[in-house]
Amino acid sequence: MRLSYIDYHTCGEPVRIVTSGYPQLAGGSILDKRRQAREQHDHLRRAMMLEPRGHDGMYGVIPVAASHPEAAFGVLFTHNEGYSTMCGHATIALGRYAIEQGLVKASVPITRFAIEAPCGLLRLSCEVEGNKIGDVSFESVPAFVEARDLVVTVPGYGDVATDIAYGGAYYCILPASRFGLDLMQTPVEEIVAAAGALTDQVRTSRRITHPTEPDLGFLYGTIVTDEAGPGEDSFNLCVFAERQIDRSPTGSGVTARMALDHAKGLIAAGQGRRIRSITGGTFTGKVIGPADFPAAGAVTVEVGGRGHLAGEGSFVIEADDPLGHGFALPRRFAEIAG
Repeated sequence: MRLSYIDYHTCGEPVRIVTSGYPQLAGGSILDKRRQAREQHDHLRRAMMLEPRGHDGMYGVIPVAASHPEAAFGVLFTHNEGYSTMCGHATIALGRYAIEQGLVKASVPITRFAIEAPCGLLRLSCEVEGNKIGDVSFESVPAFVEARDLVVTVPGYGDVATDIAYGGAYYCILPASRFGLDLMQTPVEEIVAAAGALTDQVRTSRRITHPTEPDLGFLYGTIVTDEAGPGEDSFNLCVFAERQIDRSPTGSGVTARMALDHAKGLIAAGQGRRIRSITGGTFTGKVIGPADFPAAGAVTVEVGGRGHLAGEGSFVIEADDPLGHGFALPRRFAEIAG
């Protein structure tokens, strides 16, 4: 079997887009297609994301037919553990991909179109100058706060206060100091351990229900921030899925952070902010205004950044290869013995 792909990255976070070889999904809605991919074709996600072709930080996109009449096409997002509902860094790369591959017609100086993600419709604006695609921004699905100042008892860290916000996916959002850590000075592995412990505890102790779609009601990860004020550039680290580190500032996380800051009165509609990642990469965020959605204080957020082409090719999966459909490196030999 052969799977072809194009690789981009956004601020260092990979975006592997499947271009051929993946079975056509027949679900009536984008969430139906997501379920079908997960239940019937997950071995192909593993083959593309995990070793020996990928790594535990790989991220991917499966383009699919859209069910929304305004969308040029639909997308499923994949990572080391499964399928996410929203991905901002991939959406930014997809803006460039769609124009370069002729999926949408380029218009100078701005090309506008929409794509359908599992969380809903995303409206993109792509800078075009000659044959070059510049910055890409997208308008989010409605973003809102799920919980404020939620106190969670986290083993090893005691009682930790966190907010939870939604920007296409749900995140715990809190400064590193709540764990007794310093985002800029503490070793990254310690921040990842703290974020993962909080995510695990919230997943087991609190039920999250999305206002309109049951499939979207789960905690995706934790975003650990610095102490920067609302008018300042801010760094954050997003730890999602099974302790996967986002190299980018996390587009859906920036969306959630802007909605949270707006709910706290720290960011006004129309006011922008720059969020930076562990690679130094930057996304911009801006609250556009209120969103018509059955969640208190829901807003639409615009997030922007730039994607870069990294390569393209095809992968072969041999029928007799015992590791052909990918593997995650075990932590102990006992996991493979027997």
